[in-house]
Amino acid sequence: MSKSDQRLQDEGSRLQVVAAGATAGLISRFVVAPLDVVKIRLQLQSHSLSDPLTHVDLRGSPIYKGTIGTFKHIIANEGITALWKGNVPAELMYVAYASIQFTTYRSTTLLLQRVFGKGEGKGLPQPAESFISGAAAGATATAATYPLDLLRTRFAAQGNDRVYASLRRAISDIRRDEGVRGFFRGLSPALAQIVPFMGLFFAVYEGARLPLGKMELPWGTGDATAGVVASVIAKTGVFPLDLVRKRIQVQGPTRSRYVHKNIPEYKGTVSTLRTVLKREGIRGLYRGLTVSLLKAAPASAVTMWTYERMLNFLIGRGEKAHMRNE
Repeated sequence: MSKSDQRLQDEGSRLQVVAAGATAGLISRFVVAPLDVVKIRLQLQSHSLSDPLTHVDLRGSPIYKGTIGTFKHIIANEGITALWKGNVPAELMYVAYASIQFTTYRSTTLLLQRVFGKGEGKGLPQPAESFISGAAAGATATAATYPLDLLRTRFAAQGNDRVYASLRRAISDIRRDEGVRGFFRGLSPALAQIVPFMGLFFAVYEGARLPLGKMELPWGTGDATAGVVASVIAKTGVFPLDLVRKRIQVQGPTRSRYVHKNIPEYKGTVSTLRTVLKREGIRGLYRGLTVSLLKAAPASAVTMWTYERMLNFLIGRGEKAHMRNE
């Protein structure tokens, strides 16, 4: 566990931070992959089991009801391996995202400390520093890895009728049919979502992990608990933008070929928000929120727990190597 008098952005060399962040993202992604597929399927569903009027234009689309019901439906109709659809681009994305995120967070914090000063009575207030660093880290990581995020969504949205035969074929088809811009569909709501999310996440996490770290908690470490609390608070606030991002990501020439064949045509973030509100009501903006929060808790806990321990391990190993060379 990290020393109580150290803060996340002060620990480790740049290479150690990159390695720890990549490892944390890789492990976290594999653990929560099934929850992610269920969330995406629910977010893309524009019809409701409880409203027969929305069943007029299903075109063979499944009707999912709740997290457990969606799990059962996917396993029964597509097999258990379907819960890991899109896992290859997702693993690549999470490794790259975590590495860029933690590195940018640390670099931005050090830059702010050089500009505004560091120490008691100097520099920015800790919450402001954490918010700015978190927002910069989230925006940079999101933009850099966005094509992989779009590929993950499209593979997870595939049913038994495959739209893309392989990752290489998907990249080739999107580039040919949609151009480079096709890889960045939905980037605007993604950035609008991630900046406040990551800023709030790191602000809450940094503020909570030190006091929680001193407590003896029966269900786990203070670091993991702080990660859960921060993630749940941030995720709920920006969830409608996450849903908009997913629906825009599957637009284009393949829109009617995914497991939900009746996905409406959307144009722009604000227009999509208005359309969902008009057709599905406020509840429509929160489809998949339950599983998203269920995913957020273990994902954040595993990410932060693994990052802290991997970084601590690398620092200790580096110190031992340094001592041997002296």
